[in-house]
Amino acid sequence: MDDRYQNNVQGETYPTYGEGGQDGYPYQTDYPPQEEDAASDATEGHDEDDQMYEGEYQGVPHPDEIKEARRAARREARLKAKLAALEEEESLADQYESIMEDCGHGRFQWTLFTVLGLALMADGVECFVVAFALPSAEKDMCLSNANKGLLGLIVYVGMMIGAVLWGGLADKLGRRQCLLYALAINCIFSFLSSFAQGYGFFLFFRLCSGIGIGGTIPIVYTYYAEFLQMDKRGEHLSWLCLFWMLGGMYASFTAWGIIPHYGWGFSMGTEFQFHSWRVFVLVCFLPSVVALAGLVFMPESPRYLLENARHDEAWMILRQVHDTNWKAKGEPQKVFEVTQIKTPQTQDDDFIEIQSETGTAFQRFTVRQVALINILWACENSNSNTCICFYCSHSYYGLAVWFPDQIKYLQFEEYESNVKLFHRERVERFHFNFTLQNQVHREGDYIHDRYKIKNVKFEDSLFENCYFENIRSTETFFENCTLKNTMFYNTDLWKDSKFIDCKFTNTSFHHPKKGCHLNYQEENDVLIYLVCFLGSLSVIPGNILAGLLMDKIGRIKIIGGSMLVSSGCTFFLFLCFNPGSVITFQCLFFAASAAAWNGIEVITVELYPASKRATAFGVLNGLCKLAAIVSTFIFSKFVAVTKIIPILLSFSALVCGGLLSFKLPETREVILQ
Repeated sequence: MDDRYQNNVQGETYPTYGEGGQDGYPYQTDYPPQEEDAASDATEGHDEDDQMYEGEYQGVPHPDEIKEARRAARREARLKAKLAALEEEESLADQYESIMEDCGHGRFQWTLFTVLGLALMADGVECFVVAFALPSAEKDMCLSNANKGLLGLIVYVGMMIGAVLWGGLADKLGRRQCLLYALAINCIFSFLSSFAQGYGFFLFFRLCSGIGIGGTIPIVYTYYAEFLQMDKRGEHLSWLCLFWMLGGMYASFTAWGIIPHYGWGFSMGTEFQFHSWRVFVLVCFLPSVVALAGLVFMPESPRYLLENARHDEAWMILRQVHDTNWKAKGEPQKVFEVTQIKTPQTQDDDFIEIQSETGTAFQRFTVRQVALINILWACENSNSNTCICFYCSHSYYGLAVWFPDQIKYLQFEEYESNVKLFHRERVERFHFNFTLQNQVHREGDYIHDRYKIKNVKFEDSLFENCYFENIRSTETFFENCTLKNTMFYNTDLWKDSKFIDCKFTNTSFHHPKKGCHLNYQEENDVLIYLVCFLGSLSVIPGNILAGLLMDKIGRIKIIGGSMLVSSGCTFFLFLCFNPGSVITFQCLFFAASAAAWNGIEVITVELYPASKRATAFGVLNGLCKLAAIVSTFIFSKFVAVTKIIPILLSFSALVCGGLLSFKLPETREVILQ
């Protein structure tokens, strides 16, 4: 009987394993023979899995090896796919840069520059509106100190919410579309706020207005950067920052020209009062309206369209940019030669996609936000840029509020030092046809007198047969006085608040002006408008310097140098003891810090990929507004206490930010990813 391992192939017979050696094993001739029982003992207890796979003798791989090989192949395929996607995305960035170079820089970019600049100007105006209107609004609406403080902060709260909201939506819905929505919301609620008579409605409308305008900064810089080639990006984004300064100048100038003019308002009965400060609020939404009208005629960002696989629309817009620029340069015959544009793969991780589509609404929201934070934080040097933004905002916005308040405080101290004191005077049958101002009268007797007063305090005095008419003076008080046969006609002096521990005998109040009423001579200090105007004007040198040097010496040196110089300006505030010196160092500080802001805006655009650029910018800008809220609250508390704390906080934040900026990568020769 033939051996079962014998095979016949092409007539040849392979020897069996039983041929040649002892016991039929030709390759074991050197080993001693085993007894049958010994062989049985050697294999006893072995599992079938430990036995040699017989297919190995025929060159057939084991099933486990096949599975492992398949796994390795799949891993290699996934790695190749990731590398291919990365390679394709990089090639899109290179191709897009080449296309923008072919399109050139010309009429289209300058038109978009003007429209987006007006939107940025509206953001600058928004930061000043409430600050300028507040002295009048607090009297018109009878605001307490707590309500006044909340109204001052509510704008930054709205802008913080708007920056995060619109920045995230701009990467989903489009730059132009979201900017249209944001400006429209700002226009509507700014208009409504000027007519709001109650504090609650006014607060709500300004909050919504801030939410709308909060989206401008993250969207405007992202939108404009995606129409610029690499060698133009830093310079022209810096020029764009000039419009924010123009917004501050516009607000300061219109406030000075409108608010002090009481007759510019109107009233409808006793319930609806439209004073001049409301006219100012109404005028301040005009830049937003003009920007909204211009944006209607602007196209969407082609880079956003490419990120969302809408390459046909992107191609049409790029051809429009190309044709517009070259026709304006006198070369209409130049043809847009691009026929195909690559589209990147921007799908999120499969696990994130699965998790974000399952579970409750809160779980889906949480997964998306955590994934977003991880993506943004994973970007190179994102944490350093975040800290620098916070430090710069903390100092800039805090001191922007502290400077006017400190000037007011120094003016008040000077005013108090000039108070005239009159003791035990007796005045009979005298008509004060001039205004008594900044005086204190103690233990005086006033008989048959007529008065014009402003910021006067009477203590332990006697008034007999006196007449007070048409008086508006919020800082006039009577303490421990006796009033006999005295008449108050059409004044804001009433028993409940202006008279402290006084005795009245046959004293009458006719047509009293109860409640809160405006006194434009007292509530509007032209110097404050001038201070803010000069602060905005002083930004021009810093902006020009940053624009000229941004692409020459780089973003990092601009940011670091500017913040360190700004810290020096804050340190010298210790030497300021009068309003003039404070104004001088305010202008120096704003001029120095302007370059840092330009560099931060430019490098933030360049650090993040196109699919997350507006989102990252929105998160960082929201963080800046949070720093503004914190710093304005802290700095305002120390105005009448000490200037050491605000100065040291600003100085340390600017020094830390300036030194930390040198850890950022230089991006002036980096293509937008």
